[in-house]
Amino acid sequence: MLADYAVRVEQSRGRRVAELQHPYRDDFQRDRDRVIHSRAFRRLEAKTQVFTRRFSDHFRNRLTHTIEVAQIARTIAAQLGLNVDLVEALALVHDVGHPPFGHAGEKALDAVMREYGLFFDHNLHALRIVEDFELRYAAFRGLNLTFEVREGIIKHSHDYSASEFPQLAEYLLDLRPPLEAQLIDLADEIAYDTADLDDGYEARLLALPQIRAGVPVFDRFYRQAEQTYPNAIEKLKFNEALKRILDRMVGDLIRNLQNQIKAAGISNLEDVRACPRRLAIFGSEVEEERRGAKEFLYQNLYFSTALNPEKDDAERVIRQLFEFWMAKPESLPRTYREKADQEPLPRVVCDYIAGMTDNFIYDQYERYCEAG
Repeated sequence: MLADYAVRVEQSRGRRVAELQHPYRDDFQRDRDRVIHSRAFRRLEAKTQVFTRRFSDHFRNRLTHTIEVAQIARTIAAQLGLNVDLVEALALVHDVGHPPFGHAGEKALDAVMREYGLFFDHNLHALRIVEDFELRYAAFRGLNLTFEVREGIIKHSHDYSASEFPQLAEYLLDLRPPLEAQLIDLADEIAYDTADLDDGYEARLLALPQIRAGVPVFDRFYRQAEQTYPNAIEKLKFNEALKRILDRMVGDLIRNLQNQIKAAGISNLEDVRACPRRLAIFGSEVEEERRGAKEFLYQNLYFSTALNPEKDDAERVIRQLFEFWMAKPESLPRTYREKADQEPLPRVVCDYIAGMTDNFIYDQYERYCEAG
């Protein structure tokens, strides 16, 4: 049963283009399925999370990370009486706007856009994807998603100012997003904090003693695993410690959000939207642990010298391709050349690059930059 403060599909603000109700799927379920069947979602399989496939096929990519976020978010939503179908749709779509090469690619693309007085924002790009770029249906452009999913794409992790982003005014920027959207950003945090420790350890960029010394909550749970499973190999004890961190963060978010709802006197969705702050937060102790783990990852993994070649690749490939298509827009695919008649060329080039997979952007680089 849904809580009183949950989003109810029958009260949805609807789609841009009206459609007949499906006989056995509600609108949020259909949105989830449309995301899954989209080209942008499939491309996540070949986009970097932290490590490219040149490290190993076993490391997370954007798609496997997205699936992990969806699993965590569904668990939290079910315990809180939220709309699980809306949460799943938002979790599955939350990363479709990311460019190739992970955060390094996003940083490089934003940097080159700022040279033209513009910028790149993966949430805004995700909205462009589902509103315009996906072409699957004869009746409309894009995926024709419900308002609630489109709003969640924009607002799940960031509060946009109506004065700075007037084009987003329809998304109630002066109000908080529903709890279904608010929890996505924290489910994302839970997923990548634990997964990046795992992948960093598997990549031999993070050593067990280093993690135990730098992440106290991990050390505490590792010692518990040693006591419970003294004969287990190191990797299995490592897995046990990570599992317990994940469980701790999920459990804390559920309990703390329940407390926040009670303390704020939330009784319905309108109360959630009118609340002066976001309600989905960790408790103070777990928040401190989360910040510590994230700082550890930044210092020892994300800024590791071993990853510098990947970052250098991202900057070089994106910048040179961007400059090539700015100088020779006739080399863009026909659909993008047509878009350049209505939109600034830098935005069109950015859209094209942002949609690429790691593999495809290397192919384009070899074709247009290395060949010349």
